[in-house]
Amino acid sequence: MVPLTKKRKSRESTASEGSDSTEATAKPKRSFYAARDLYKYRHQYPQNFKDIRCPNDLSNLRFYKNKIPFKPDGVYIEEVLNKWKGDYEKLEHNHTYIQWLFPLREQGLNFYAKELTTYEIEEFKKTKEAIRRFLLAYKMMLEFFGIKLTDKTGNVARAANWQERFQHLNESQHNYLRITRILKSLGELGYESFKSPLVKFILHEALVENTIPNIKQSALEYFVYTIRDRRERRKLLRFAQKHYTPAENFIWGPPRKDELEGSKAQKTPAPPASGPNSQISTHKKSKDSKNSSLAVHVNSKSAEEKKVAPGEPEVTDRPSPEPSSEAARPRITEKDGDAENLNSQPEKTMSSPAEKKESASPPERDEEDEGHSKDCENPGSTDSHDDVLLQ
Repeated sequence: MVPLTKKRKSRESTASEGSDSTEATAKPKRSFYAARDLYKYRHQYPQNFKDIRCPNDLSNLRFYKNKIPFKPDGVYIEEVLNKWKGDYEKLEHNHTYIQWLFPLREQGLNFYAKELTTYEIEEFKKTKEAIRRFLLAYKMMLEFFGIKLTDKTGNVARAANWQERFQHLNESQHNYLRITRILKSLGELGYESFKSPLVKFILHEALVENTIPNIKQSALEYFVYTIRDRRERRKLLRFAQKHYTPAENFIWGPPRKDELEGSKAQKTPAPPASGPNSQISTHKKSKDSKNSSLAVHVNSKSAEEKKVAPGEPEVTDRPSPEPSSEAARPRITEKDGDAENLNSQPEKTMSSPAEKKESASPPERDEEDEGHSKDCENPGSTDSHDDVLLQ
């Protein structure tokens, strides 16, 4: 008889082996929530009525002008920049300052922090004192992550303490939420150009150097899609696709060429087979020819009648030429190709067989189109970002 403890151990080992194999074969999945959230951010929060109806008291700007402390801690911005810098324990475990240092036009977890408005953003950009402190706050957080700002254009590199901080960053995944917020805030307050160098650096460290491998999912799911310039997003996704392993698990780019060719081959219509259908078509042709000969006979008869009455004005019964299906069909223009455009609906009807034939070949799409269409089809499981997206 096998002891109970041995049975339990064997069950546990079998379960762990099963979970390991599942983890090894599991593919990443896109988050529908992330796609929707970042689509709204990049498109300036459509239907954000709060911006008009509820103007705030410029509390974010006043905080950066050192006139009010951030709540609920009661600490001023100058104290944060001077005394908290380098205090990694405080920066790690305090969860209320980040919403004040990097404000957004959306509510975070700290409900004392006020949402930005478009008016406040414009006033913030005009205030040199606030911009100077905002850049210092950005440098402080980069150092906390093990990164340093190298120039005024936003380029970054490893800081002197990168090894220790990267190890910490690889393990403390709640900081990925903070990076998402920082990137969004950079775009809101006039530093959109700083985002791409930081995201490229993170992708390089995660995919090429393998120093922070745990961040790659968040980098591709969130960081890349905070960038508003579509061309910059394409560049970053191509870079990531080139270095992503295993390559077949990369779900943020376009489908592979061989897959596209295979789908084209499947959709190519087969030639008509000889049989009853061919007899029907032959019968149809003969019927058409009879109709055409009848039409010729009628036309010649009408011409003869016109000759009999030469005094009447000549009227032509010939219809004006119909436009071809290509000319009649409105040209489809490429919209902002983020599959984040969740309101678009596919057309259900086709006007001609020619259009059906054209639709057999898939349209050309870019990385964002394909990635987000997959996302909408298969939302999949969501990670910690979905629970607390904006810390």
